[in-house]
Amino acid sequence: MFSPDQYSLLDFGAGRRLERFGSLVLDRPCPAVEGMPCAAPQRWADADARFGDRGSGEECWSQNGDLSDRWTIDHGPLRFELKRTEFGHLGLFPEQAGNWDWIARQVKDHGPGMRVLNLFAYTGGCTLAAAAAGAEIVHVDAARNTVNWARRNAELSGLAQAPIRWIADDAAKFVRREVKRGNRYDAVVLDPPSYGHGARGEVWRLSKHLMPLLKNCARLTSGRRRFILLTCHTPGYGAERLGEMLAQACDDQSGHISAGPLAIRSVDGRDMPSGVFACWSAR
Repeated sequence: MFSPDQYSLLDFGAGRRLERFGSLVLDRPCPAVEGMPCAAPQRWADADARFGDRGSGEECWSQNGDLSDRWTIDHGPLRFELKRTEFGHLGLFPEQAGNWDWIARQVKDHGPGMRVLNLFAYTGGCTLAAAAAGAEIVHVDAARNTVNWARRNAELSGLAQAPIRWIADDAAKFVRREVKRGNRYDAVVLDPPSYGHGARGEVWRLSKHLMPLLKNCARLTSGRRRFILLTCHTPGYGAERLGEMLAQACDDQSGHISAGPLAIRSVDGRDMPSGVFACWSAR
């Protein structure tokens, strides 16, 4: 995970999370911990900014004093630009840091030139981890502004010249075209939302579209697959269910399926639930 000077989960409970990103302490919603008690209520007064309803029915940021609009934090050789968005996000999901490290190890074990496809790639954590380890990456996200954000992170991380293709497109449509073109990859990473829109207004529903996408990802990696890593934050899709879906899509006994929870450990040693993962990896 992150070194403590870069990121710390200070407390969580009552539907919220208190985190320190670099020098800033932020108080944000976290539906996964609704009904859980806070461990250190006194800490919350230290928040530099809070995202929530200020009585108008519309969620927004409130802050104590003048704060930087943008700042950076590091994870090993990777640097990420953060900013407080209108949706309460910052441009980084800390629970993914362990996956970045795992991806880097897989790429290094496979050797240089491994081809990785990163879908719903957001601001590029998985992309940068793979690129820093020596992979060639195709980075796909429907939001062009988010792709540009990921490119800035690559520049900040010294990876501006790395072999990364930056594509703003609907993930499912892009994958279907890649299958038809006969392109192949050694690995796929995907972190699909519950619901979303593609670059041209295409509708994505995880309940309807995830399984066809997984089958196409299996086709893209057929005969050379090193891993497929799937993460999810959608209620009703637990680790066991994701693992079964991935196993069905790959239909390949040469690999190993693993699945489990994603969590962030707080400074007092509690684990905050943060989604689930499933992975097919070569034996």
